[in-house]
Amino acid sequence: MPALSDEYEGPPSTPAQAAAAARVAAAAAADADAAASDRRAAAGLSSSLAKCAGVTADRVAQCEDDARGMNAVIAWSSGGAASPDGMLSEMPIFLKDNIETADMPTTAGSMALLDNAPGRDAPLVARLRAAGAVILGKTNLSEWANIRSSASVSGWSGVGGQTRNPHALDRNTCGSSSGSGAAVAAGLAPAAIGTETDGSIVCPAAINGIVGFKPTVGMVSRTHIVPISHSQDTAGPMTRTVEDAALVLSVMAGTDPADPATAEADARKVDFRAALDAASLRGTRIGVARFLTGYSAGTDRVFETNLQALRDAGAVLVEITDGPDMNAIGAAETTVLHYELKADLNAYLASTDAAQVKTRTLADVIAFNAATPRELGLFGQETFLKAEATTGLDTPEYIAARETSLRLAGVEGIDRMLAEHTVVALVAPTVGPAWSIDAVNGDHYLGAASTLPAVAGYPHLTVPMGFVQGLPVGLSFIGAKWDDARILSLGYAFEQATRAIRPPTFARSADDLPDLAPLLAPLPRD
Repeated sequence: MPALSDEYEGPPSTPAQAAAAARVAAAAAADADAAASDRRAAAGLSSSLAKCAGVTADRVAQCEDDARGMNAVIAWSSGGAASPDGMLSEMPIFLKDNIETADMPTTAGSMALLDNAPGRDAPLVARLRAAGAVILGKTNLSEWANIRSSASVSGWSGVGGQTRNPHALDRNTCGSSSGSGAAVAAGLAPAAIGTETDGSIVCPAAINGIVGFKPTVGMVSRTHIVPISHSQDTAGPMTRTVEDAALVLSVMAGTDPADPATAEADARKVDFRAALDAASLRGTRIGVARFLTGYSAGTDRVFETNLQALRDAGAVLVEITDGPDMNAIGAAETTVLHYELKADLNAYLASTDAAQVKTRTLADVIAFNAATPRELGLFGQETFLKAEATTGLDTPEYIAARETSLRLAGVEGIDRMLAEHTVVALVAPTVGPAWSIDAVNGDHYLGAASTLPAVAGYPHLTVPMGFVQGLPVGLSFIGAKWDDARILSLGYAFEQATRAIRPPTFARSADDLPDLAPLLAPLPRD
């Protein structure tokens, strides 16, 4: 997710944090051997290439190319046969490294979880394997899904280092599903699984020039995924086509008894690929969310071109300028995420093997980070500190914030706009073009369409719509709760009409792209 707007509040100071610091310091001293020291050293090319040692022969070249350029993959699988008969029929798929697999560690990008290998597949992974998918490995991510700090560098993690955008290697991938977006854009696999709390699927999908779908919260199980928020977290597909996204979602979706949010999933899921209709835009009323534009002039120009493409495909566009109070939604969301992060992460850490994961609570993680220079070398952990200061999910502040956020984004937000304007979906630019990677000052994040559907828990699809100075941007389709099939179908019709995706060039810098390079060179003179 894009980082929350918090301010740094200093080092840990509560009794729980102090006690955690003592426990972690003792554990660190006991474990201070050469192997741990090497593992926690700053990543360089040699260590990046080392992860290719156990890769199957047909994937070694891809692994080494990634290590030298994008750094999208944290760990490659050593192999494993898949059924050729399932719905996915040996489709190669990457998983974001906050999703557990039985055969690889799950780190969430944090050195505190380097040895977290509980030997279990998340239910969504079990579904993918049963359908014939080949799990290629784990992708890098913004550490802890970008919830640690408001001043983060998206695409960076202590374990994986910095992921780079394949369209221009000096540009950011957004986050937090950074490696998933970059890997698919670069052609390492046709699909990857990302996770989103607010923007973490759709932002990296748009910025890397691919399709990304955040389903209705409750469509896909979250069990054995490192969490942020049970109110907003979901996994979803990131692919090169809407058809592949629909196919993968058809496999992932379903009820999980361990995740109460998915109680309706079996009744709500359909064959999402079979439901795609290239003519679905014809005669369909769609709201143009003007209140989600204006932060990027170049993106707005591409958006206007694509509004005409929607009209040409038969859509009836309705202008909507009266959006909900986004500041109020953001404030309530921030409070909810602080409270739920502490409760949900503590529950997850308690489910791990204590012999593998010494950090048993959020307070322990805070203390670990404070004692580990690499972890805090680029930015702090102020959001963690705010979350640790919360006092439980029965607190009136939390209860009021969750009611407010859900009401403003859902019933009085998306639901109201759809009903009042008699439209079935909203469209808006997903996010602006990729910003420069800035390890000194952090992200340069201007705006996005993700918060409304993220807070409401409603479906959100991004589809490539074009380029700004050679950098990709996406078009968002946002719909009502459980209307996932229709949103995918509308996006499919748009994709078939425009076909805006194009392969990356792996330019050293955006300055080298054909759209920019001539403008940056001196004027030729006789």
